[in-house]
Amino acid sequence: QVQLVESGGGLVQAGGSLRLSCAASGRTFSIAAMGWFRQAPGKEREFVAAISWSVGTTNYASSVKGRFTISKDNVKNTVYLQMNSLKSEDTAVYYCAVRDLSHAQFNYWGQGTQVTVSS
Repeated sequence: QVQLVESGGGLVQAGGSLRLSCAASGRTFSIAAMGWFRQAPGKEREFVAAISWSVGTTNYASSVKGRFTISKDNVKNTVYLQMNSLKSEDTAVYYCAVRDLSHAQFNYWGQGTQVTVSS
């Protein structure tokens, strides 16, 4: 099992920045990738960004590319999401996720942290 704890959400004005953190514990040796997803009210959960745990390859949703940056600290078993130039449409609950070595999809999820962008 891998446990995930997110932090860093909050209320910010449009154009502002926030940094989310997600600390993993448990079977961290099994992590293949970590990522961030988000779910806005009345919408389905969507992919935001991901990073491979060994090489650090990143990918982003087109809606956040150029504004958000995902990074990792393998020593702290932590992944970060730096969010700049925030827009009201970025308002959502943000979830951290892990894909372990034996799965093709993300299979561990955090509890979520609220990000609210006021216009």
